[in-house]
Amino acid sequence: MTTTTTNTVGADEGVEEHIASLFLAEYETPDGVVDAAMKLRDAGYKKFDTHTPYPIHGMDAAMGMRDTPLGWIVFVMGLTGCIAGFLMMTWMNGIDYPLIIGGKPPDAIPSMVPVMFEMTVLLSAFGAVFGLFGLCQLPRHHHPIFNSERFARATDDRFFLSVDAADPKFDLEKTRALLQGTAPAHLELIEEYPS
Repeated sequence: MTTTTTNTVGADEGVEEHIASLFLAEYETPDGVVDAAMKLRDAGYKKFDTHTPYPIHGMDAAMGMRDTPLGWIVFVMGLTGCIAGFLMMTWMNGIDYPLIIGGKPPDAIPSMVPVMFEMTVLLSAFGAVFGLFGLCQLPRHHHPIFNSERFARATDDRFFLSVDAADPKFDLEKTRALLQGTAPAHLELIEEYPS
């Protein structure tokens, strides 16, 4: 992880240091932010994101994003729920407390279907919610991007692209030059104080 520390006076003189957190580029059109995302992708950047007021078709490809593994997480959790429901009902009805009702065997599959279905749905939902939280690294109660006053327009009529300082390719001058080459309406370096 490369972070750039800047201060006007030496750190040993008691002045708080600022740590470069990310670059935030603002664009007026969706095409501008898509073109900028493609240039960053082609330059080898991985830790960057776009912030737009509505979904933009083709943005995933422009950013070089892979398909999400969330579907597989939900599938595995759903399958686990189905198997757990089957094993639970087999244990309860067939081994722990067997009851013969209407001449049916204690481990009859049709009587297990509702419980198996509910366990599948329950664990699938848990997998979806907690898998999404894990993949998105949530909850994150504060992000340095909210230090920008201009970013409030991301939900209104502006398109933003942020490049994280944790990106291995991040270099203060080279990243600034690359982003300026994409013709943003505004470009700023967002800094945060070290904790």
